[in-house]
Amino acid sequence: MAWTDDRVATLTKMWGEGQSASQIAKELGGVTRNAVIGKVHRLGLSNRATGGAKTGAKAKPAAKPATARAKPAAKAAATPASIAPKTPLPPRKAIIPAGQPLPPQPSANEISPEALATVREVEKGAKKISLMELTERTCKWPIGDPATEEFWFCGLTSEPGKPYCEAHVGVAFQPMSSRRDRKR
Repeated sequence: MAWTDDRVATLTKMWGEGQSASQIAKELGGVTRNAVIGKVHRLGLSNRATGGAKTGAKAKPAAKPATARAKPAAKAAATPASIAPKTPLPPRKAIIPAGQPLPPQPSANEISPEALATVREVEKGAKKISLMELTERTCKWPIGDPATEEFWFCGLTSEPGKPYCEAHVGVAFQPMSSRRDRKR
């Protein structure tokens, strides 16, 4: 359905007379109530005129509401820049594409050498299972780079109520006091 000049004239006349969008849609035929409402807004007729003579004048100043709408948008766009110095955004984390090695994790440097030695010994005797072999009772500690074929999970018996074996629980779940000390 196309909005011809005759149909637009009928729409503006009936809208100016105060008829509902449903009544206008029935009169025009082949158009829905929502299509009438959309056309009314695009024509700038959203405010109803009290008399039929004003409808012609209402149809032309459609540019004024559009420019009036553009100014608040420009202010809204300027608002975040004015706020930025007051509240800086947190730094974004880099997205590493698949197949690229992961950067060294800062937590690995903070683990005690004894715990690392224990983990290394445990990993030598690990079952080296794949993702599809994991169960509720197997250690789900990932080892290696997931983008390579040398990636596997520990697979030893996990601690009750934990996702990891005893050695990996000792690395993963650190006491609250040691975490607080690190932040200082």
